[in-house]
Amino acid sequence: MEKIFYKGSAYVNGKFLDGEKTIPVVSTIDGEIIGSVAALSKKDVDLAYEGAHLGFNVWRNLTPSMRIKKIKEFAEIFILEKEFLATLMAYEIGKSYKDALKEIERTYENIYETIAIYEKEFINPTIIDELEHGIKGKTGYFYHEPIGVVLAIAPFNYPINLGLSKIIPTLLVGNTVVFKPATQGSLVSSQLAKYFDQANFIGGVFNLITGKGSEIGDYISENPRIAGATFTGSTEIGKKLAAKLPMKPLVLELGGKDAAIVTNNADAELAAEEIVKGAFSYSGQRCTAIKRVLVTNEIADELLDNIIKECLELKVGNPLDNADVTPLIDKKALDYNLGLINDALEKGGTLVYGGNVEGYNLLRHTVIDNVSTSSKLAWEEPFGPLLPIIRVSTINEAIAIANASQFGLQGSVFTKDKEEARTIARYLETGTVNINRSSSRGPDIFPFVGIKDSGFGVQGIRDSLKAMTRPKGVVEND
Repeated sequence: MEKIFYKGSAYVNGKFLDGEKTIPVVSTIDGEIIGSVAALSKKDVDLAYEGAHLGFNVWRNLTPSMRIKKIKEFAEIFILEKEFLATLMAYEIGKSYKDALKEIERTYENIYETIAIYEKEFINPTIIDELEHGIKGKTGYFYHEPIGVVLAIAPFNYPINLGLSKIIPTLLVGNTVVFKPATQGSLVSSQLAKYFDQANFIGGVFNLITGKGSEIGDYISENPRIAGATFTGSTEIGKKLAAKLPMKPLVLELGGKDAAIVTNNADAELAAEEIVKGAFSYSGQRCTAIKRVLVTNEIADELLDNIIKECLELKVGNPLDNADVTPLIDKKALDYNLGLINDALEKGGTLVYGGNVEGYNLLRHTVIDNVSTSSKLAWEEPFGPLLPIIRVSTINEAIAIANASQFGLQGSVFTKDKEEARTIARYLETGTVNINRSSSRGPDIFPFVGIKDSGFGVQGIRDSLKAMTRPKGVVEND
């Protein structure tokens, strides 16, 4: 592999900041150090929030057209770097080059879609008056006002999309941002600061902070300047963030254990194709990955045969070679997945495909049949290429197992009977149910929501714009 070294700087109040210490970043491909990012101090974090506060007082008072102009300038600089960013993502987070490129291009389109919705629905006030609402003697004008300094935290797996889908809507409505990416993913995220700087944004409008969790992990959510937060990551950290920011607007996208329910009436070939795609895309390192299959006994063998056929078609290897299954993000993730495999097999599961480690940190996509509901794999989120098959006697049993999870992000139902699909969908306790398709975050205009331990608040273009605003009414009395 060609050796690279990239230095990622933090960005505070319109200036790049390297800090006194750095954190090495290793490649998921072979564990070699490929760069470093600044390890900021608590003092640096304070400077970021103070800069964001001062920047807010200027940015919020720009006209919407001026903010839109600056964001478009950023977008055009950003998209010119798509090949470089995709290559860096392959090295740093192990995403295939083609999928990284798709993420970048999708995000670019998302920026312009967000601008269009903002212009159409958020600039002008909602009017409540006598003509339309029968209110005598009063006319109310209700505006979407920015809330202030917003803390945005993104995970490693979609550093561009999940970063900018938080940052851009927040900035458009007039807020400023303090952005904390995952350490593994910070090299990619540090590029965003360069693009904001090249687009000559007002100092403090966008701030990028990087550092060790042991030093600033908790501290970044304790600053009194924080007016709201938008977060994607683990349920554990999301709950801690919510506890630290009471009475503040929050959007939390957390864990998932998406179930695919396959009925006797399913097209087994279609179901297998979608399940394998949903389970193993980016090695299952997605909150919306299919993480368990609940299938009726009558169709289970046919489904399993088709799943194995689909598994054989997947390419395993280097993300730079556009492999479908690539290395996991780190050794901790690999060890956790191996532990789930061993526990499932000890409790009666049957390994029918994969299960072996190939090269550095790369776990071949794994299918385990006859998984017991007493095993950890039936309930815990692997965030890796593991697919448990849980056989059930009835659809009611499948629904009960699906709903017993602490998570409630998405789910899938596979059946050719539309009424059966609608009935099952009504009973599933999730934010979204997909019929005859794998779980999916997009399209971005759709509301994206999780219930139970899968999240709080709503994402998606329209909802992300709304999430970090507050209504302000101006009432004219006749």
